Order: sequence, then structure tokens, then C-alpha cells
Amino acid sequence: MTARPPKAPPIPAHPGLDVRTDELVWSGRFPLQRVVFTYTRFDGTPSRELTWELWRRGQGVALLPYDPWADRVALIEQFRLPILAAGYPPIETECVAGLLEAGEDPAEAARRETQEEAGLDPDRIEKIGRFFLMQGGCDEMMHLYCGRARLPEPGAGATHGLAAEGEDIRLLILPAVDAFARLDANTITNATAALCLHWLRQHRARLRQDWTAA
Repeated sequence: MTARPPKAPPIPAHPGLDVRTDELVWSGRFPLQRVVFTYTRFDGTPSRELTWELWRRGQGVALLPYDPWADRVALIEQFRLPILAAGYPPIETECVAGLLEAGEDPAEAARRETQEEAGLDPDRIEKIGRFFLMQGGCDEMMHLYCGRARLPEPGAGATHGLAAEGEDIRLLILPAVDAFARLDANTITNATAALCLHWLRQHRARLRQDWTAA
């Protein structure tokens, strides 16, 4: 019997949960499980038998670089095949993001991804929160951060990414108000970027004061 990959352990025990079968149907980089189960409903009765496919991605991080002196943000753009498959233009505007290595601290992973994908080294970061993005079929937990960084003029972006991973990532520098306008117009459709920008709009005045103090 093939050993289960570390990213796809059996479903943990939970009161009222009865796992009938837990099958590993794909063991690639992101394993896929097929789980047949019942659970206890809110009224105390057992649910009908359900079959769910569970995509195991683990934990991820994303960071929004913000320049409080110039009031600018750094986003990235890259080709996303699933967006094209959904019938939309495949160049997606996002935050720098990536997956945690085994045992890696989320904040340090966020700094690493920011350097790899945007060529930036934030000297201060603040945690926004942690969120599930696809709770109906994926276990990925995203840790979101905002980081202080000096940013170049808008239009001065370059391309970044790891050649070994085939990445081609374009840096996008925007005034914060322009990023908020794109958010309000729903031209930024990436949920992680939207969460980070909504948070920044809420905390922007504080950061401009606290992060620029001597």
C-alpha cells in the first residue's frame, strides 16, 4: 500500500462525524482525497451519506507591500490557467503569495515570497488575519499580511519570479487610491488581494502615521 503524503493525512476525529471511507485518488503535489461520511446535523439527527472530493494544499501566505510615505501599494500580475478555464482573461492582479514550507513561520514565508515575486524586502509587517478561501473543497488556509516597503514610481515595475518554477510575474505599482478604485470597480477579482486592500483602506490612516514616525 502506498504511504499517504504528508499533505493528505486521514480526516481527524470529530464528535458526530462518521468517516465511511477516506481514499487518496491523486498523490501529486496537491493530493486529492475522496471522503464518504455522515455528520450530526444542527437538530441532532445524522446527515445523509455524503461524498466529497478534498483538495489538500496546506497553508499559504500573502502580503501587500505598502509605502506609507508615498501612499502606494505593490501588486503583481501573472498568467493563471484556471481563470482562463473559467472563461475570463487569464492575467490576474494579485498580492505576492505562496505556500509555507514544512515548519516555516508564516511571517517569514511572507517575507520570502515578497522578495521572490516582487523584489521587495519589507522592514515591518503587520498581520491582517487568516482565512479559508475555498472551504467547500480545499483545506488551504491563507495567512495575510501588510508590509512596509519603499516603492518605486508607478509604471516602474519589473518582472520577477523563480525560473525553476516557470514564474513570470510582473510588478504593478499603484497609488493606494487607484488600487481602491480598481477594487470598487471589481476589476481586481482575486479574493486575497481584495481582502488585503479592504484591510488597508480601513487601516491606512493609522499606518501612515505609525509607519512614518521617527
